[in-house]
Amino acid sequence: MLLRVSELQKRFGATQALRGVQLTLRAGEVHALLGENGAGKSTLLKILAGTQRPDAGTLELAGQRYAPETPQQAQALGVAYVSQEPALCPDLNVAENILLGSPPGRFGLVDRAEQRRRASAALARVLPEGAPVPDLEQRAGDLGQGDRQLLCLARALAQTECRILILDEPTRTLNSNEAARLFSVVRELSKSGIAVLYVSHFLEEVERIAERYTVLRDGQFVQSGELAGTTREALVTLMAGREVRELFPRSPRAPGEAVLDLSDIAGKKLPISASLTLRKGEVLGIAGLLGAGRSELLRAIFGLDEVKRGTLRVKAVTGPVSPAGRLAQGVGLLSEDRKGEGLAESMTLADNITLSKLGSLGSFGFVSPTRRAAIARSFIERLGIRARGPEQLARDLSGGNQQKICFARLLHHELDVLLLDEPTRGVDVGSRADLYRIIDELAARGNAVLMVSSYLPELLGICDRIAVMVRGRLGAARPASELSEHALLLEASG
Repeated sequence: MLLRVSELQKRFGATQALRGVQLTLRAGEVHALLGENGAGKSTLLKILAGTQRPDAGTLELAGQRYAPETPQQAQALGVAYVSQEPALCPDLNVAENILLGSPPGRFGLVDRAEQRRRASAALARVLPEGAPVPDLEQRAGDLGQGDRQLLCLARALAQTECRILILDEPTRTLNSNEAARLFSVVRELSKSGIAVLYVSHFLEEVERIAERYTVLRDGQFVQSGELAGTTREALVTLMAGREVRELFPRSPRAPGEAVLDLSDIAGKKLPISASLTLRKGEVLGIAGLLGAGRSELLRAIFGLDEVKRGTLRVKAVTGPVSPAGRLAQGVGLLSEDRKGEGLAESMTLADNITLSKLGSLGSFGFVSPTRRAAIARSFIERLGIRARGPEQLARDLSGGNQQKICFARLLHHELDVLLLDEPTRGVDVGSRADLYRIIDELAARGNAVLMVSSYLPELLGICDRIAVMVRGRLGAARPASELSEHALLLEASG
């Protein structure tokens, strides 16, 4: 056994993040760590990576006590961690990023030739056979998402003789082709004897890449086992502590009058051309590869990006309108950039939910703290947000629970038209089911939903119609019942 974790405990103030957690990891295996948002996965990973220390419990690496106090100590012992957000220095080149923190050289001078040699060797370990090698002198900020993820892998492997590789949501920002390339790399690394601890909310990719699994729930160990012979439904039940019987609910919907009409819309760069009609009581999905212009389309509709050509009508208003004007019309946007645009991390949950609409929380310009807290608490309960209460800071929540807070703010506005950009990215399967249920309820009630997603099963599962965007051009919307994942992928790839 390469790694053994026994009875691990970790507390943050009044919150018991980990309690009696167990994990065993074998050399050369891909092991999936599963659990809902707030289950304790991130805390466990941080302890293994040396960024946090446990309060109690034991860790053994190759039979020796393992207690790293810093990430550097963990790396020196052969444990490398790749976070879900590629952490790169965009203005440094590829070679400099791979050997960041340990460049070869003497007396303060970097040996550029040796730097390139080591970087090239590290890249060779993470590039699938036949894949083009990135230019070592290229700025990291100019790379695509897939190459950025592989660059982070190369850096993790270049620092030391890696024995354990921790991957936290590695496909979160990748399209299907980039994810397939990553899976190929992971398989080759495990064949070389490296143990891979793999965290993902997508059970279909876990079934594709991993051999064993461990499930955490509410900070506690639930079960470990072999994935072979274990059904997806059983894993969901273990993670959620309940049966999620209907992942994609579908209430009777009656599409009504058009509330959004686009005719040959073009932005400053993207989209190039987009036409669609969205009606009350329907969910219209937009599929496509990353960079196709899907997010730019939603931003143009909401007034965040410039519209250079075409006709845009929302309800009875034709032409571009500011974001404040769109909110006044009953149109809201859920941004894919949760940290940059969707959340004020240093503010409370109550602030994040209510700050953009305070008029109903008091009189004469004053806000009632009691009323504000009650509104926030109702959404926390409705969306199943794991939090201590309305006054907790948003930055203290897990990524999935932060996403729910962004969703709660839209619901607080009681909008007629919702523009959802990757609404379930980073959200666990149980929480996704909750959000799908709310989207279904909104559509059944007559709301209109325009939704961008890279996760094709959810588009097929909850949308009435789906349109595909390819290189900035939006195709015609067709009934979801006539489409398949294969058909959508073929169309998205041009």
